[in-house]
Amino acid sequence: MRESLRALLLVMAIFFAMPSLASGAEGTAHGASAETRAAAPSAESRAATNHDKSIWELLKSFYKTTGIYALTTPQSDVENGHGERIDAFHQTWGRVIMIGVALILFYLAIAKGFEPLLLLPIGFGGLLANVPLANMTGPDGFLGIIYEAGIANEFFPLLIFMGVGAMTDFGPLLANPKTALLGGAAQFGIFATLIGAAALSQYTPFFDFSLQDCAAISIIGGADGPTSIFIAAKLAPDLLGAIAVAAYSYMALVPVIQPPIMRALTTKEERRIVMKQQRKVHRLEKLFLPLIILILSILILPESTPLIGAFTFGNFARESGVVNRLSDTMQNALINIVTILLGLGVGSKLAAEKFLVSDTLGILFLGLLAFAIGTASGVLMGKLMNLFYKEPINPLIGAAGVSAVPMAARVVNKVGLEENASNILVMHAMGPNVAGVIGSAVTAGILISIFT
Repeated sequence: MRESLRALLLVMAIFFAMPSLASGAEGTAHGASAETRAAAPSAESRAATNHDKSIWELLKSFYKTTGIYALTTPQSDVENGHGERIDAFHQTWGRVIMIGVALILFYLAIAKGFEPLLLLPIGFGGLLANVPLANMTGPDGFLGIIYEAGIANEFFPLLIFMGVGAMTDFGPLLANPKTALLGGAAQFGIFATLIGAAALSQYTPFFDFSLQDCAAISIIGGADGPTSIFIAAKLAPDLLGAIAVAAYSYMALVPVIQPPIMRALTTKEERRIVMKQQRKVHRLEKLFLPLIILILSILILPESTPLIGAFTFGNFARESGVVNRLSDTMQNALINIVTILLGLGVGSKLAAEKFLVSDTLGILFLGLLAFAIGTASGVLMGKLMNLFYKEPINPLIGAAGVSAVPMAARVVNKVGLEENASNILVMHAMGPNVAGVIGSAVTAGILISIFT
């Protein structure tokens, strides 16, 4: 009985609701019809806006969206990812030139083996940076995001220093402490170039570098990419890209730049000098040295502590022997990932409108000068030390005083082997090489303290 009553009530409710539903639907349909008529364009307007395109017109429209058109037909209103106007030269021949530079970097990395871990990602970043229309270097672009995430804020250089510290063995430096003088002498190139850059800016009309700019440029002489980025971000952020490209390029070209300087400043007899085997270094010495370096940095030069702190943390983790997993990660996975990102980010500054300017060319020249002077200073210091020490030093190891670890040490060993096939210098060269890393970080701290 109850079920029958419920069914009856439901039928009555539907019956009374049908008129209102019908009128509502009719009103809605009528309104929609009126709205459609109001919104629908007239036949005349459709004819005015729409017309059939020929195959040729379609192909022509497509051609205007290609890179070929962008590289051959400069426009007056083209902007890069940062909203900056790009002139006709940089839109066309400038991009072609920089794509050629990227291909040269590929050749040096693949065919010559010149630090492919650096040159390959830098070259590829430069290639992508010069792709027209894509704007990959802008804040929202692929390369722009990488650059802002870790280079502009100095984060990637600190991670690199952490990994370098984890890979560094202080044993050669502790076994022969006087080689630290060679690492210190190599920093002379930084200060000499600082003076040279200031004079160039003062007495020539082509460059207008401030003292902060000169200080940031001069650090390239240390052949230390992370340190160059670190100091440029603080003293000359507008020049950061050019300084980073120059520093990493010269680091990779160590096997090309250093040997002629080393041979020119040494005799055949000096290059044949065989150094004595180093003493065995106690584990506690290696354990306490990074802590001592960090404490001295904190007390004397706090500005260098971020770099020194990252470096000594990586080394302390290595020498502690209780966090092998962390040390292995810093030496391998972490530093490899950061190297990829850092290379692409640095390569993003190879965009034609950023790189092919007078300031960048001046930075490349001054950076090369700084690197050459630093190499020469280390070699000459080795020759000078032989006048005062009974135990002979092969002056070649002074060239490893620049911070390109372990590239410079390997180059020294190669040049030494050319004169004496039994003369293994790589471990002896690691002493000044490690001292150069610390020296460049300390020098950066000094320059930041003076010029900020």
